[in-house]
Amino acid sequence: MVALAFTPLKMGPPTFLSIPLNTAPSHFALRVYCQKTAAENTTKRLPPGPRKLPFIGNLHNLAGSLPHHVLKDLAKEYGPLMHLQLGEVPAVVVSSAEMAHEVMKTHDHVFAQRPELIASKILSYDSSDLVFAKGEYWKQIRKICLTELLGAKKVKSFAPIREDEVSNLLESIRLAGESPVNLTEKIFWMTSVIACRAAFGNKWEDQRAVISIARESVSLSGGFDLADLYPAREFLHVITNMKPRLEKMRVKLDKVLDRIVNEHKQKLLSGKGESEDAEVLVDLLLRLQGSGRLECPITIDNVKAIIWDMFVAGTDTSSTTTEWALAEMIRNPRILKKAQAEIRESLKGKETISEEDIQGLQYLKLVIKETLRIHLQYPWRDPEYWQDPEKFIPERFSDNSIDFRGTNFNYIPFGAGRRICPGMTFGLANVELPLAKLLYHFDYKLPEGMRPEDLDMTEYFGATVGRKNNLQLIATSYVPSSSTCEASTQNMEAMEVLK
Repeated sequence: MVALAFTPLKMGPPTFLSIPLNTAPSHFALRVYCQKTAAENTTKRLPPGPRKLPFIGNLHNLAGSLPHHVLKDLAKEYGPLMHLQLGEVPAVVVSSAEMAHEVMKTHDHVFAQRPELIASKILSYDSSDLVFAKGEYWKQIRKICLTELLGAKKVKSFAPIREDEVSNLLESIRLAGESPVNLTEKIFWMTSVIACRAAFGNKWEDQRAVISIARESVSLSGGFDLADLYPAREFLHVITNMKPRLEKMRVKLDKVLDRIVNEHKQKLLSGKGESEDAEVLVDLLLRLQGSGRLECPITIDNVKAIIWDMFVAGTDTSSTTTEWALAEMIRNPRILKKAQAEIRESLKGKETISEEDIQGLQYLKLVIKETLRIHLQYPWRDPEYWQDPEKFIPERFSDNSIDFRGTNFNYIPFGAGRRICPGMTFGLANVELPLAKLLYHFDYKLPEGMRPEDLDMTEYFGATVGRKNNLQLIATSYVPSSSTCEASTQNMEAMEVLK
């Protein structure tokens, strides 16, 4: 479980924010009630935690390793409720599903706020995107996202974009022949273009510019500035050089987004805009902005913040999930064969696959669930809730009703409560179709005679928990036939007997 919440030590509501520092297995950190008033200059009693050093607090505990693994080990020593001092910022790490329910469901209104970080203030247009927004404005844009921008109907309307870009991905893999393919790069590009077309439209020059800036900005702001941990010491912004770099990035971002927004706005004003069914997300926001029916009027900067949020959020996590799912199946040939057998038997030799064709692929859905359990920002590896938690076993989800909706706090990969991720449907759609087609159209082997157990599964720590090294595979085109479909059925039945 993962989240970090904090604010500077000043009066105000507690805040709650998911950021890379605390992407911890079955952990999340909460804002500590550690405020001082004129009448009371005392600190409330804090939970146990590792010994703090002067000035840096517990930052040394998180250095030199993957923080989510460090927190797991610390929780074993200090218990399910643990205090960490991150510079000047106090935090509490909670390591139980029960407490997660209390914080993210029962009392989620208390922890719904977000702190002001330098990256969000600059790149999110004064924190006016969905992630960092507050108050009535946040409630309004969340409603817009759930009902208009990322609702089921709108996500379905983007199906032709997904099918088009997945076809481009497959063709680029075929062109590699017997040479190893860098699937990390190809999958990232595919999901980036899907998100870009859904958010901004089809102009090729815009796609390349937006994706380039997104990669740079995610790399730059994947963590947070040291000054965020010392809010009373603004001179640190100068020392770290983070603020000037972010401001330079904002200029580049503005140049691209202003051009895109102005073009779509001119079409709307001239009556040449898209119909509502064909609108991309920037069209929809501009139409709502000019409708006069919003309780909290939104500015062009707000439009840019929201649409940039949608694009970045729709890119990195989907590509990382797809890549991890493939890597786990390559490392576990039984699972790979079972997933391919299900898909190839279900599709019975079809040359093209639509999203309607894959709705009944139950084992594929289990693979995606297990990938989201064990990887990304929300690894769920608590042995109290999961048998063999470090092993990749999709079947663990076959006999239970656990889903993505944030109702079971042993497994909430998209969060829970009022801050649950509104892009869940869009994100899953960008994983299911690409993964199904990759498994249907190709067989895979590792390069240079590598064995499955030799595949490096080392994580790296950033905006998402991705693979440290790119996934390089040799892909051989699969040609479906009636005989292979029959063999697939027999293989799947045999594997079930062996299992």
